[in-house]
Amino acid sequence: MSVLQVSIKHAGYSGKKRAIEQIAFELHKGELVGLIGPNGAGKSTMIKTILGLVDEIEGEIIFQRKEDYAYIPEHPTYYDELTLWEHIELVRAVHGIEDADYEERVHTLLDIFRLEHAKHDYPGSFSKGMQQKLMIIIAVLTKPKLYIIDEPFIGLDPKAIKDFLLILEAERKNGAAILMSTHVLDTAEKICDRFLLINHGHVIAAGTLSEIQKVSKLEGSLMDCFYELMDK
Repeated sequence: MSVLQVSIKHAGYSGKKRAIEQIAFELHKGELVGLIGPNGAGKSTMIKTILGLVDEIEGEIIFQRKEDYAYIPEHPTYYDELTLWEHIELVRAVHGIEDADYEERVHTLLDIFRLEHAKHDYPGSFSKGMQQKLMIIIAVLTKPKLYIIDEPFIGLDPKAIKDFLLILEAERKNGAAILMSTHVLDTAEKICDRFLLINHGHVIAAGTLSEIQKVSKLEGSLMDCFYELMDK
């Protein structure tokens, strides 16, 4: 059974032109699907539609378990009055996490992302990269079966990107499915099982790299195929 089924006839915002149309795909256990497209193509609207955050939608979004997903936004969101550690404790309380190894997992993630020294500081004083690391840590701690990730690499340093990719690979091996929007095409080509290329609110190509190459009539990289299809 798929972890996520998306069938959108059209979706958008009140009083505006339909932002996305005729989009259908499934996401399976252990699979990483890359959502690729230029700025304004409709990627963020697609993610918001899946999350139920758009005003108008005709279509159907089916989760295997609606409560069992984690969202990592492009722009970190946090409570100004809570420290990093208090955010982590809030996650534990809200999700009812009773794992005996919870604090051990927290400290492991803090070590990986080099945030142990800042655990009692307020995220408002953090750099964008540090705030993004907090979003990743919060998502991973909930042990979701589905990750929905919007432009996660912005602000992360090279080591943090590598660490994040290793975490995603481990989560996939544990059966988590991942839908990730990104502009970093060389990285997407290496880690994604399939791709959804979107432009002007429509999917213009979908599938594995070899399937994308057939559509674009190129034998090149994902970036080569992307530029070829954008020009049509």
